[in-house]
Formats: sequence, structure tokens, C-alpha cells
Amino acid sequence: MAWAEMELDGIDLGDKRLNKRAVTMLDAFSEKPTLSIPGACNGWTETQAAYRFLSHEEIEWSDILAPHYKKTRTRIREHAVALCIDDTTELDFNGQQIDGLGRLSYDAQRGMYLHPTYVVTPQRVPLGVLNVQMWARKPKVVKEELKEGEEAEALEEEKESARWIKGYEHVATLAETEAMKATRLVYVTDREGDIKALMVTARDRGNPADWLIRSQHNRTLPTPQEKKLWATVEAQEPIAGICFTLKSRRKGKKKEARKMRQIRQHIFVKRVSLPDGQGGTVQVSCVIAKEIDPPAGEKAVVWRLLTNREVLTPEAAIELIDWYRARWEIEMLFDVFKNGCRVEALQLSTMDRVECALALYLIVSWRIAHLMHMGRDCPDMDALLLFDPEEVQAAYLLAKKPIPKNPPRLNDVIRQIASLGGFLGRKSDGDPGAKTLWIGLQRLVDFIAGMRAVRESCV
Repeated sequence: MAWAEMELDGIDLGDKRLNKRAVTMLDAFSEKPTLSIPGACNGWTETQAAYRFLSHEEIEWSDILAPHYKKTRTRIREHAVALCIDDTTELDFNGQQIDGLGRLSYDAQRGMYLHPTYVVTPQRVPLGVLNVQMWARKPKVVKEELKEGEEAEALEEEKESARWIKGYEHVATLAETEAMKATRLVYVTDREGDIKALMVTARDRGNPADWLIRSQHNRTLPTPQEKKLWATVEAQEPIAGICFTLKSRRKGKKKEARKMRQIRQHIFVKRVSLPDGQGGTVQVSCVIAKEIDPPAGEKAVVWRLLTNREVLTPEAAIELIDWYRARWEIEMLFDVFKNGCRVEALQLSTMDRVECALALYLIVSWRIAHLMHMGRDCPDMDALLLFDPEEVQAAYLLAKKPIPKNPPRLNDVIRQIASLGGFLGRKSDGDPGAKTLWIGLQRLVDFIAGMRAVRESCV
């Protein structure tokens, strides 16, 4: 059974033909993630079938993702801890005629928003997407133009922070099930998730899922001195110290270029009470990791985290820092999704159709990230557990290397495929990244198609 068929096992779109088409499209998109829908499909007939599928009025994007959600839950149960990372990315379809889009960060931009819950292990192995929220903003409403009784509704539509609370509640509901009894679910967010209502919601539910949030607001503590949160925590003696290498980052949208360097941080911890806005308090632990003696001209790396958990040991504090650093994996997912699968180039006429395509490409993006991490974390695994024999054979033929007589190691096959996408494999290069892997997969599929054509012509 091919990977796409296994991942969508049990899909129910109301028609067996639609179920089969979903599997076919997922397989095609994963084989050629960088191409357009016509480019990924095998000929005009298959392209027409794909567009008919996406325009089918009875198909909901959530139904396409349902079997992947189920598989993700199954994978989660195999681990003692699962990090459920929430984040939002905007999809810019400016200049395209797609009905249903809304404004983005700027009024002149047109697009939509995607907010998935992406699950990884503490070792950063991607387990899949657990939940997705998609929406487009409505036009801004001028307050003077509102009719009587409409103001509250309009303002509520503008309040998008509820997506973080919905994300936590979904994880919490899963954590309360018997199936997750042996797994600790941790809800992880960046600064946007620093919302008082989320903490109150978790407290009132008894914190069935833990939460770990990067602090954005330097809140005033309810003490006679009314001290600020961050200064109060940093006034403590450091509980631990850590050292790691901060990777370089290219200059991008709203980001500055950053050079790779060694980071040494002191970790401060304090349990505090935060006002809940209802006359009570929420008990949280604040963990601050602050860089020691940053180089001249460099901004100190400081992480301020909030969690419901009590942090009683240095090991527990360091573990939380490591879990937060794993949040970067959702940025990798977005990179594959937007730059690898090029979803912002989709040429579809309505937002409903775009959403169905995005559902398939999300699964494709997870698979590419999963392959990349499995090659790193389980290098000696039998490659035939994740690749078809034909794919393994093609990878070695394209690399002009002898085909192994015994099943090759997973890492060896992934490196061969990534070399087709530009990975050089030098000692200093480390392991292949997502970009070289997805380009290599595309070349691999094209080569396999050529091999099949030659075989068929010789029959």
C-alpha cells in the first residue's frame, strides 16, 4: 500500500470515486510538490479530474484532513510527550481572482490565514497535523456606518485571538480521552498566544493539557509593591545555565540577518500569581533564559516563557527551554508549504477550492518534513519501510551508484535523493534540508516515469 493510501485510509467523502481521487491527488502532489496542479497531474484528463474534485460542492476540506488527523493521533500515542505547536501564517494571493479572500496585514493585500496545530516529539520528529483553522478577514467596518446592534458582532469578528483558545481547547479535549492517558500533551505557542483568557480557560478545565507560551506582556504582579513580572523573575538566583549554537538566519520579511554563534544563557525561574481579570489569579511558572555577555553589536537572546507546570529542578527548566526551541519546526512546515509546495501560486477560482487544495498540500508538507527528520533520527532504518523499491532503485541509478543488494539504510537513500536537489553531502554540510529533499523527490518521480515508459515500450 502506497504512503498516500495509508495516510488517507478510511477517508469518507461520500463517494468511493471521490475517496480514490483524493488519494491519487495526494500522491501526485507529493511526487511533484513544486509544480502547479496541471504540472503535478499526469495529462489533461487527470488535471480535469483534479479540478472537478476541488470544485465539488459536497467536499469539505476538513473531511480531506480527517484521516490524517486520525493517523496523527495514533502516532502521538506512541510517545510519552507530544508537543502541540500552534501558529498562524498568512497566504498572499494578491492579484489573483479568487472569490472569498480577505485583507491581510495591509488593506491592499488579498489572501487568507492558516492556523494549524502541528505535533512533534521533544526530539522534533514530526507526527502530523492535529487540527487546522482557516479563515479570511472581512472588510474593515467603519464604526460610523454600523447600524444599531451591529457593533458587538463586527468587533467580535475582528477578534482573531480566539483561535489560540480554540487551539488549546482542541488539545485539552484530546488529552482528556482514555486513549491519551499515557501521553503528556503540551500546547506550545509564540508571543501571540500570551493571552490571559487562554490561561484562565486552561485553569478552569484543570489543565488537562500543559501549556508553554512565550511571554509577550510584562504584567504587573498583584503584590503590595506591584512589581513587574520579568524584573521579579530575573531578581532570583539563576537555577541553571545552558550553552548551544544559534543557527544563522538570512534576512527576510520583517527579520534581520543573523550570524551563527555560540549562546550561553542563565535560566531564572519563579512561580507567580497573575491577575485573571475576574478578581482572582492564575498560578504560572515564569522561566527566563537570558544570554550572558553577547558579542558587541549583537542583541542578547532572551526567552521569557510561561507555563502551568511547577518547575522544581534545573533539569525541568532546561527541558522547557528545549521544548520551546522545538517550536521552530512549525516554521519549517510553513517553509515547505509555501516555498516548496508553492501554495500561493494556486490558480483556483474560489476560496473553498483553495482550502481543499491546501488540505492536501499540508499532508504533503508534513511528509517531506517527516522524511527529513527520520533520515536524521533513524538513519539505520530500512529504507523500504518509507520508500517503494522502485524509488530506491531510481535514486541510486540517478546518482550513478551501484544499487545495493541488501535493503539500504534510510539515511543513505534520503541523501541520494537530496543530492538530486543540490545537496553536496560534504562533511560540513550536515544532513539534507527540506528544500533539497523536495526538489530531489520531484526529479526522482520524473525519472521513474521515464523508466516505466521505456519498459512499456519494450513489451
